[in-house]
Amino acid sequence: MMAKLFVSSACSSLPQIHRPQGLDHRCISVSLLSTTSSRFQLPKRRSIGTKDRNSGFGWMASVGENVQSTAVPTSVPVRVAHELLQAGHRYLDVRTPEEFSAGHAVGAINIPYMFRVGSGMTKNPNFLEEVLLHFGKDDEIIVGCQAGKRSFIAATDLISAGFTGITDIAGGYASWTQNGLPTEP
Repeated sequence: MMAKLFVSSACSSLPQIHRPQGLDHRCISVSLLSTTSSRFQLPKRRSIGTKDRNSGFGWMASVGENVQSTAVPTSVPVRVAHELLQAGHRYLDVRTPEEFSAGHAVGAINIPYMFRVGSGMTKNPNFLEEVLLHFGKDDEIIVGCQAGKRSFIAATDLISAGFTGITDIAGGYASWTQNGLPTEP
């Protein structure tokens, strides 16, 4: 089987190539994508950490002592997200209520990850509790925002909270509408 290895990082402090000392392992994940099938397959989530020493990625554990494992959500293009929605996944829109009321994907449920406060934004302190009122931890959920940043952070928080069926929508609602996918007011 042929696979492509993708290493993603959410840390801006990581250097462009590598850093032998002080590397922040909590921000690195590895996804394996199969390239043998013509149909799109979601990548398998893999985390690098001290418990992964026998998985072939154990070299990361030897770089520093305080290695912690962090899962990073799978992100898919909006057309794939739309197919997932049609296949029974549910759409969690994490934009503000104002953004949501201006238009959203058909059937989306709005639970803001952040609220506008003055000229900035602040995290919704009840986000996880509100999500649990509408979704189960094993539900298949696609998470979207306006451009993709908030949804990725929200999806990461959901995975950390034990949700197992989380998929992030890359590009967010802006990309959704640019691709002509169904919306409602």
